[in-house]
Amino acid sequence: MAMTWVAVAAFVLVAILTEFVRRLAVRLALTDRPGMRKSHERPTPYLGGVVIAAGVIVPTVAALSGAEAHLRILLVAATAVALLGLVDDLRPLSPYPRLAVEGVAAAAVVGAGGHVKIFGNWLDYVLPVLWIVVITNSFNLLDNMDGAAAGVACVTGASLALPATMVGQRGVSVLLVALACGCAGFLPHNWTPARIFMGDAGSLFIGFVISASALFVFARSDDTGVAGPLMVTFVATVDTCVVLVSRHRAGRPLMLGGTDHVSHRLRRLGLSTGQVALALSGAAAVTCLAVLPVLWDWVPAPVPLAVATGLGGVFVWLLLKVPVYAKHDERLRTT
Repeated sequence: MAMTWVAVAAFVLVAILTEFVRRLAVRLALTDRPGMRKSHERPTPYLGGVVIAAGVIVPTVAALSGAEAHLRILLVAATAVALLGLVDDLRPLSPYPRLAVEGVAAAAVVGAGGHVKIFGNWLDYVLPVLWIVVITNSFNLLDNMDGAAAGVACVTGASLALPATMVGQRGVSVLLVALACGCAGFLPHNWTPARIFMGDAGSLFIGFVISASALFVFARSDDTGVAGPLMVTFVATVDTCVVLVSRHRAGRPLMLGGTDHVSHRLRRLGLSTGQVALALSGAAAVTCLAVLPVLWDWVPAPVPLAVATGLGGVFVWLLLKVPVYAKHDERLRTT
């Protein structure tokens, strides 16, 4: 009953409140303006992430007032990351304070039990902290086209909720369902042509919740503890790899924004913006659901991870062949 209530509340809150926040952002001139390294063509408000975070956290806290300590820590840490993103939306921060806050939030989650037990030493704690920070920012990078990040987060949250329930992480499962439904409520506003963006407040929040939740769900001492988190965040990881490799090869600054992500390359191959969002969401669904046979002990954990890594490697290799750095490049048109 709690999960159903949270799902409905998250969807309705985000679906309704997003329009009010959009109007407020327009009134305050809090808009993202088009530019040479951006794919949208008109000023678009970007405070949608505030609604997503609030629409997810408030119902979850209300439904799980007596939640376990690790879930309370996760919620507090996720709130801190969302606030960090909001500050960055309003007044852009340098990478150092961002990474510092993300690192502290990740360390709190890992200290509460969100880590794998593979090495039997300090690496079991340090590597998960680094991984949460990387995935949090990978979702931030993934938020580069209408519907992309929200669609992937919606699918990933819903898919990850099932194994969370299977391993007894009921509170985490409720949070993931709230995230999925909150992103579903946001999608009509963010679908092409987007009337509002989630901004850093939203992308950092969803990346943190998904990565931290994955570590709680797959906090095991076998291969699943490694394969599970990697599989459910595969799409965001591949996008980050494509961007970093292509910029390094082209001699471009790694942290400079640009239209060189997986989504932009798919657009150049002829897909519409909506088709790109659906393709990324579909890929996320496949990699997330591929974890289930592992949890059911049908196949060894390395098998789906090896297959996904092989296919992902081929995918990255092919996408890197798509030209994105033409000297007189024409901005992508949103269709």
